[in-house]
Amino acid sequence: MFVDSHCHLNFPDLVSNLDQHLATMADNKVTHALVVAVNLPDLPSVLSLAQSQPNLFASVGVHPDYEDTIEPTVEQLVELARQPKVVAIGETGLDYFRLEGDLEWQRERFRTHIRASRATGLPLIIHTRSAAEDTIRIMKEEGADEFGGVMHCFTESWDVAKAAIDLNFYISFSGIVTFKKAEELKEVAKLVPLDRMLIETDSPYLAPVPFRGKMNQPGWVRHVAEHIAELRGETLATIANATTANFFKLFAQARAVQ
Repeated sequence: MFVDSHCHLNFPDLVSNLDQHLATMADNKVTHALVVAVNLPDLPSVLSLAQSQPNLFASVGVHPDYEDTIEPTVEQLVELARQPKVVAIGETGLDYFRLEGDLEWQRERFRTHIRASRATGLPLIIHTRSAAEDTIRIMKEEGADEFGGVMHCFTESWDVAKAAIDLNFYISFSGIVTFKKAEELKEVAKLVPLDRMLIETDSPYLAPVPFRGKMNQPGWVRHVAEHIAELRGETLATIANATTANFFKLFAQARAVQ
């Protein structure tokens, strides 16, 4: 069985066909999925979706790409994290690819989420793009290793992966690892220890081969696992069992609310 550790199933294009996507999950033996928050205004849709389905979980957080949105406080995140089915803080982190100028607000928001993780005991979901050095630095400065978390949709080097693993973080691979030109990422997928690996779709984005270019969905996380198994010369069952066990070990609250 498989778990999609990161999706946005509440987004309109996906939730409008929820029954179909849940059926595809079942057909592909994807037993659970984590629906990840990106801002506070849309958080109710994340929470209600997770609460409506026994195999869906939720997170609480504000994505670094959302510049003009409600800025969360530690206290606010802590309070929201008490909602049923919430198993993580995030997604949070740094993204220097899309935005320019003084991005200190991003770094402060990231620190707020790490502090909320430490206050709640919930793991972090971290997004980093073109900002690996600052991301790892702030993780160290703020004690992100206390409850750990996951580097979601990982696209960085093995050195960055190793630094994150040393900070008690898991490495999550998305459909990008199936792309022909993602040669460096494929090498990272061979090196990450099985007990530190997760898989995800980040749907509706980044559909894996053979669906590249289409709207992604949680049921297709199986194809990420299949490609990683091929890269590593391991059975699909090995990848499925390890990543599922890792999910429930990291997101311990998910075990409690099943």
